[in-house]
Amino acid sequence: MLGKLILIFVLTPIMELFLLIEMGQRIGTWNVIGLVMITGIIGAFLAKSQGLSVLRKMQMDLMNGILPTDRVFDGVLILAGGILLVTPGVLTDALGFILLIPLTRSWTKERLRRWLKRKIESGEIWVQMREYG
Repeated sequence: MLGKLILIFVLTPIMELFLLIEMGQRIGTWNVIGLVMITGIIGAFLAKSQGLSVLRKMQMDLMNGILPTDRVFDGVLILAGGILLVTPGVLTDALGFILLIPLTRSWTKERLRRWLKRKIESGEIWVQMREYG
């Protein structure tokens, strides 16, 4: 697991830097800088609006006596998408938008849910439940 994380944290910045340099050579440095700034601004706006929307839905669920587990998952994905979008880069921006747009987020959420279920069922991830009250 540690090896995978190191690989991700080393390869991702190298790939991002390569893509930014290539784009800079093709469309110009200032255009790339502008693109990075625009995606960061759009990402912050999307993260805020999607996050507030999910928060309102969570509050409605709680008022109706429903545990908002699905909404919490959405909130985590929106937070991750927002972080990725304010991180300069092409790949991180693409993944960030995937996590912030409701249609692609729901597709991603379903894939993650299946992956987590397999990991829990195989015993690779343990879930401990406690009852409070």
